[in-house]
Amino acid sequence: MAQNTWTFVQNGNSGIVPLELITLTPTLALMYDRPYANPLKLPNGESAWAGLWHFDTNTATPLDTETNTFCAGGAFISNGTLVAVGGQALDDLAGGGTTGDGRMGIRLFGPCTSADGTGPGCTVFEDIETLHLVRTRWYPTGLRIPDGSLMVIGGSDILTTFNSADIAQNNIEFFPPRAGEAGTVRDSKFLNDTLPANLFPRSMVLPSGHVLMIANNQSVIYDVETNTELQRLPELPNGVRIGVPFDGLAQLLPLSPPSYEPTVLVCGGSNKPDTITLAEMSVDDPATTQCSHITLTAAGIAAGWTVETMPQERVMPESVILPSGDLLILNGAHSGYSGYPSVGDSAASGTNAANPAQQGMMYKTTLPSGQRLTQTGMPTSPIPRMYHSAATLTAQGNVMVAASNPHPFVLLAEDNPQNLSFPTEYRVEYLNPDFITNNSPRPVISKSPTQLAFNAQGTLTVTIPASLASGEIQVSLIDMGYVTHAWHANSRLVFLENTLSGTTLTITAPPNGNIYPPGPAWIYVVADGVWSEGVQVMIGDGGNPPRPAQGVNITIDSV
Repeated sequence: MAQNTWTFVQNGNSGIVPLELITLTPTLALMYDRPYANPLKLPNGESAWAGLWHFDTNTATPLDTETNTFCAGGAFISNGTLVAVGGQALDDLAGGGTTGDGRMGIRLFGPCTSADGTGPGCTVFEDIETLHLVRTRWYPTGLRIPDGSLMVIGGSDILTTFNSADIAQNNIEFFPPRAGEAGTVRDSKFLNDTLPANLFPRSMVLPSGHVLMIANNQSVIYDVETNTELQRLPELPNGVRIGVPFDGLAQLLPLSPPSYEPTVLVCGGSNKPDTITLAEMSVDDPATTQCSHITLTAAGIAAGWTVETMPQERVMPESVILPSGDLLILNGAHSGYSGYPSVGDSAASGTNAANPAQQGMMYKTTLPSGQRLTQTGMPTSPIPRMYHSAATLTAQGNVMVAASNPHPFVLLAEDNPQNLSFPTEYRVEYLNPDFITNNSPRPVISKSPTQLAFNAQGTLTVTIPASLASGEIQVSLIDMGYVTHAWHANSRLVFLENTLSGTTLTITAPPNGNIYPPGPAWIYVVADGVWSEGVQVMIGDGGNPPRPAQGVNITIDSV
């Protein structure tokens, strides 16, 4: 398999700080910010805090929203609509004027299918009077579950560094509401037990249909259908914690047929106790080098977490799952914490973190444990990507890297009288594998289905370059995730069974919505480690949630 080297290329300015970044189509990404005094302007001259990024021109156009989108969560649902939930309260701290309270906001976008973002569905729909959450939520997680609806998990009433019982939303609700649950929430003992570091709880659907939630140093297997916490997992090793302000990544590793055995990886964060006070915390407190993974079968849980070591410490890392199944880890810092300036020695720099992590690393999922983490072939960016940075895979097969603003206001590099560290960052970079940089031969998908029913077969028309034809052929079905605050919610890769005959590649969709919750996806063909551009496909019937069970049941070991 090819060993790729990578190159950073700067191209364009986002005009807002896209701390929430979601790839929509081959030509568009959605960006959400807060009401900063951003250079991207609405037609009425006001600063935008939402926009569309155009991959074909590397430019941004503004979008209007009714409520403050800052620190929302979200996911695509089964009909292809992107749903963003929660946000921030009225806030003119950033100089953008007061905005609608976003904490109960539900924002709908799309499906947007036009190349330039001007067609039907390419605007944000809000009606806060009639369409809203049950509870106010800042820093919630939005997770698409096997019926295609959105599970809304946790959050807080107000902006905070540490969550606390008096402001925490230690509960769960759904959009649309489940039968008999309109206007209600489900209290969560797990969220209560993981205070004060339980914001943006890292959550993912397992092949059993159960949900894994990770917060602080704890994890639980949750049964949505019975509202039951089934099992607590062993604590993260060596006192490591993730979740605000100890932000680390959590990623479901690729699922492969026929067993679809699930393994979850947790990297970065901090091993400081959650009883530490802000005054005791320092921007120079080292983050952890620890990655740990656990296989979520009965035998895997009994064996516990396996610890691996990153080449560098990392807090606030981004995780981008690549079509090859490897995981790209980038952005963040080597020391400190997430959040606006609040720790003991943050006043001088205006940030909670120091020592930016400007060289990425790769987690090679097919190598033996202990050999998977490497920085070989990874470049160093000239741009620090600190709190509020983001990265996402694109349809072109490279990685868009954007944003950074650890300050509660816009701080331009040329207007920084206090010389505070890490000014507001609007420059956009792309991280390109060498086959894109060198325009080398790649697999090409020239024809593909736009929809696949569960467990059904479909065909792709493909061209595999002769130079790659002797290598392994893989077909990757990917949810790129809802990227926000070092958390790529819903990020998922399922390898599809496939057979190649000439230029016809026959693929089989996932067997059911537990393996891939129904909704939009991207297909990439990988030959000898080199991947094609991605094509969009709807998995399942495309109907409104909640969807009845689709596909077939299979025998699995997942808890």
